[in-house]
Amino acid sequence: MSHQSILITGGAGYIGSHVLLQLQGRGERVVVLDNLVTGFRQAVREAPLIVGDVGDRDLLASVLREHAIDTVMHFAASTIVPESVRDPLKYYANNTCATRNLLDSCLRHGVRAFVFSSSAAVYGIPASGVADEAQPLAPINPYGTSKLMSEWILRDLAAAGALRYVSLRYFNVAGSDPQGRIGQATRNATLLIKVACEAAVGKRAHVSIYGTDYDTPDGTGIRDYIHVDDLARAHLDALDHLRRGGDSLVLNCGYGHGASVREVLGSVQRLTGKPLLIKEEPRRPGDPPALVARAERIRTALGWTGRLDDLDAIVDSSLRWERKLLREPW
Repeated sequence: MSHQSILITGGAGYIGSHVLLQLQGRGERVVVLDNLVTGFRQAVREAPLIVGDVGDRDLLASVLREHAIDTVMHFAASTIVPESVRDPLKYYANNTCATRNLLDSCLRHGVRAFVFSSSAAVYGIPASGVADEAQPLAPINPYGTSKLMSEWILRDLAAAGALRYVSLRYFNVAGSDPQGRIGQATRNATLLIKVACEAAVGKRAHVSIYGTDYDTPDGTGIRDYIHVDDLARAHLDALDHLRRGGDSLVLNCGYGHGASVREVLGSVQRLTGKPLLIKEEPRRPGDPPALVARAERIRTALGWTGRLDDLDAIVDSSLRWERKLLREPW
């Protein structure tokens, strides 16, 4: 079966660029649309890059038509939870409204397969600390709500027979390309492993632990950390599923077990052989004690497995990337 081209929105960003790299590695025809507000031209490497916004209907029409797009992988979004609380309209505009406009353009130009970058933020704070795809959804911030609203749009379009989709709910993504070609270069990053590795190489003065009195084994929050390379591969598995005519799916992307903040910082210190300056701060509102994926469904539905399911491996790839950025800043 022959295929046309894949459009990756937000393909110059952290996760989108890793998916792009894997798609290029197997010879897919790929086009990237990114406004480069948070993405990096270098991350796209030799792929065609169109600089622009997902909400630009005229641009989308041109791209979808001229590049014969038959599948869209949608990563473009605003993703900072505290900012979403301060500026909710930005998140509903950039995430929900832009996704709605993108989908409208897709349907007008014959795109019927869609892979969506969703988030564990749609769950809110599960009482058990474990998030199952079938449980009630209760996001606690505009970011999570904006992603859930986009999922609802996809659900309703699929029910109407307009398209098929896979929505992947990410847990805590970390690490970088094992070959060191690309990685996370986000300015003022907030993700723990990125922050800790920046501190380890001297880019930050200290690392903060927000909350040391949770009901967890060491008192700090527990999260399900997934290597970005494994997460990227899940998108290719989702693409293959849709190409086989598979049904629409909503799937967690995690390993099904967690690591605490202290365990992450211990890994960084162990791998560098140097102590971090660690400051203990009060809990942040809305942070659950634990958030771990129930991850059986993605294994069953897509045949996906985590090949880099090891905290030290995730941290090691992050450290190597941070050292590379010291030599070759993006």
